[in-house]
Amino acid sequence: MKTMRSAVLCFVVMILTAPMLHAQDFSKYRNFSLGTNLAAVLKHTDQRLLDVKATHDGSVLFQELTWHPTGFGASSRSEGVDELVFSFYKGELYKMAVTYDRASTEGLTADDMVKSISTKYGPATSIALEIDADANEPYTMRGKPVASWEDSQYSLSLLRSSYSNAFELVIYSKRVAAEADAALAQVVKLDEQEAPQKAIERQKKEADAMELTRQKNQKSFRP
Repeated sequence: MKTMRSAVLCFVVMILTAPMLHAQDFSKYRNFSLGTNLAAVLKHTDQRLLDVKATHDGSVLFQELTWHPTGFGASSRSEGVDELVFSFYKGELYKMAVTYDRASTEGLTADDMVKSISTKYGPATSIALEIDADANEPYTMRGKPVASWEDSQYSLSLLRSSYSNAFELVIYSKRVAAEADAALAQVVKLDEQEAPQKAIERQKKEADAMELTRQKNQKSFRP
């Protein structure tokens, strides 16, 4: 009988803690998961490859997809999301930036938003001024930090836009973000090294085009 009671107790504890464990899965936002490939995100959002843009000088290493779920009818507005920006590195989703619909969050305070998000992701790791904005600059520059949730692999930051006052949630993989930042630094360095030669080539191309136009007009112009 004691064994039976212990088994039942363990089962009850598992049932009660399961939602909490699920709530702290920082890699997911609704139906999207960090680590998903580009093709899967395109399929889920019903968008095309043409909708994807390279975020740095045409490099396929860094790609971005912007989705507006509120554009698909009144029923989707109840979801409260105005815009969701997916960032990819080497075709892998490593960051999601969610901008909430202002009508859906109108009147809500920062504390209201923190409590609401905590029901899904657990208690916030840091709130308001406790967040080190400089340490998270690439991911908090979209707005003023309100609160953050994180573990060893992932980080979530709740922000409030300095311009529109809208709430935003930025979710990213620490590992992939670090790799992407390092790769981007190399791309930027290479661009800076190649910039003078590219400028010379661009000027020559423009001069050649102008000369062709001049020669054509020399033949066709009549005073």
